[in-house]
Amino acid sequence: MGLSDKPDDAHYRYTLQSRVADLDALLHHLGVRENVTLVVHDWGGMIGFGWALQHAAAVRRLVLLNTAAFLMPMKKRLPWQLKLGRDLAIGALLIRGFNAFAQGAARFGVRRRMAPDERRALVSPYNSWANRIATLRFVQDIPLASGDPAWALVEASGKRLHAFADRPCFIGWGMRDFVFDHHFLDQFVAALPQAEVQRFRDGGHYILEDEAEALVPAIRNFLDRNPCSPD
Repeated sequence: MGLSDKPDDAHYRYTLQSRVADLDALLHHLGVRENVTLVVHDWGGMIGFGWALQHAAAVRRLVLLNTAAFLMPMKKRLPWQLKLGRDLAIGALLIRGFNAFAQGAARFGVRRRMAPDERRALVSPYNSWANRIATLRFVQDIPLASGDPAWALVEASGKRLHAFADRPCFIGWGMRDFVFDHHFLDQFVAALPQAEVQRFRDGGHYILEDEAEALVPAIRNFLDRNPCSPD
């Protein structure tokens, strides 16, 4: 995603497990083995908690922002816009031919209208048919049934989520997110009842865009009050 390389299917498997392996390789390369703070948003929740399944002892704090670490809540259905891109050829054409996923997210993922240069910055990494493979394969990897490649990993993450209930946790949530809505928030709160929760009534999916003035200081305050180690 972003300015990362976007190889074709012959050189990379665009699956959740691949992204977890990428994160593991990065942290290993950097020598990060303890005192980890997981700060996750969107698909980052799946990646971060997928990694944490094998490294739970290294995780000391959690910051969750409109994300998931479990299968689709029972009362939630995948929005039609994502289902179109996930399952239908016309959706794939719209994403790869017209950059529909990135363009749509930049326009409808916020309640505060972004300036044109901000929106261009978000969509510019997906400036060709070749580079839009990243967004298409991401949507196609959303697990909805037990045969989907990401299903087992996300299911395992959800079953283990309660094991992190003893860690300091901050949840900042945009309540106007049409994907990660209150059903997802409720599931996090049930699994992590000690979490500090700050709900933003008018915040959308890109909560850090919509509510930065309040959210960033709140996260900083949480981190300052909950240091990773006594040192």
